[in-house]
Amino acid sequence: MVNDVLCVILGGGRGTRLYPLTRDRAKPAVPLFGKYRLIDIPISNCLNSGFRKINILTQFNSESLNKHITRTYKFDQFSQGFIEIIAADQTMEHADWFQGPADAVRKSLKHFYNPSIKYVCILSGDQLYKMDLNKFFEYHVSKKAQVTVACNVIEADEVSHFGIVGVDRESRITSFVEKPANKELVKAASVKRDGKDKFLCSMGIYLFNIDALSEILSKSKKADFGKEIIPEAIHDRSIYAYEFSGYWRDIGTINSFYAENLALTRECPPLDLFDEAWPIYTRSRSLPPAKYNNSTIEHSMVSDGSVIDSAVIRGSIIGLRSRIAKNALIEDSIIMGADYYDANIGIGEDCHIKNAILDKNARIERGVKIINQKGVKDFQGPDYMIRDGIVVVYKNATIKAGTVI
Repeated sequence: MVNDVLCVILGGGRGTRLYPLTRDRAKPAVPLFGKYRLIDIPISNCLNSGFRKINILTQFNSESLNKHITRTYKFDQFSQGFIEIIAADQTMEHADWFQGPADAVRKSLKHFYNPSIKYVCILSGDQLYKMDLNKFFEYHVSKKAQVTVACNVIEADEVSHFGIVGVDRESRITSFVEKPANKELVKAASVKRDGKDKFLCSMGIYLFNIDALSEILSKSKKADFGKEIIPEAIHDRSIYAYEFSGYWRDIGTINSFYAENLALTRECPPLDLFDEAWPIYTRSRSLPPAKYNNSTIEHSMVSDGSVIDSAVIRGSIIGLRSRIAKNALIEDSIIMGADYYDANIGIGEDCHIKNAILDKNARIERGVKIINQKGVKDFQGPDYMIRDGIVVVYKNATIKAGTVI
């Protein structure tokens, strides 16, 4: 029955919360863990679950995302599987662009119609998780649901950040409140877990019967699933909650992106990248192994093609083709590496980088200190930006020798 399922991955809008990493690319194209991109997470979940019919809806800054998809994911010509990009376009029926996730799906529905497609699984392109979508699908079928919403259990102090779901004894959704101001607004929706009051939040992952999806979207012109479509549909549709207890994070902000990346450098990280039964797929580049010359590497991940020369790296992620010169000190930072080899790209001698994100192709000249010396929370400079106290150096930027940030 997995051949009956079409997975639709939302390519995201402007990605303002993740700016400036989204200044030159779509949010799902943002580099992740040194060698991957965000889009690789939902695609890998689909493929590992046996779902091989995938559409990706794109609109904003999509060139690098399109390039990554076309260069990475290729199926055998005799396979029924595909990964195809559906870009926002103007038509005789719709002269405007996608106005939100639900609007993007509504305007793309005409591309989904195929006698073999009976279900549509809608996924976000900017979340970090490992989820067997086939179990999600089996649950949906067993409940004879029209719509199923994947949910995660959260603490009471987190309710204002998510869509909160209330359910009955059969897990049918009876209420849906998007980002309530406090737990009192959704107190009746609390569930007992480990003897404590907790809440179910929507993960932004939905499974629709395709006829139900078509009918719901044709009757409403609303643009968002969580804020508008699902809360309205629970009154006359059979909508169930699927409780997922595994690791799941929304990494749509600089702070969460930074924290969840560096969590991978711990001795026992929350996400296992070394699980051979559930690989994360990405583009194979045939780069040489990383090379170290008299360097100290502690609790860090260093990607292929990197050259580390007499440097100290602690608690950091070093991306593809990174070049780090003598006496450099890198602490608790994400270095995204480079798109190509260039002797001028990388981190120069005697530099100190701490609590920072260096986007691709950054040139950090000799003696630069990026340490947020004054403890600034938010600031926008010509070649860098500080968000939530984290210094983010722009893609292709140059930080001149001796600069102190």
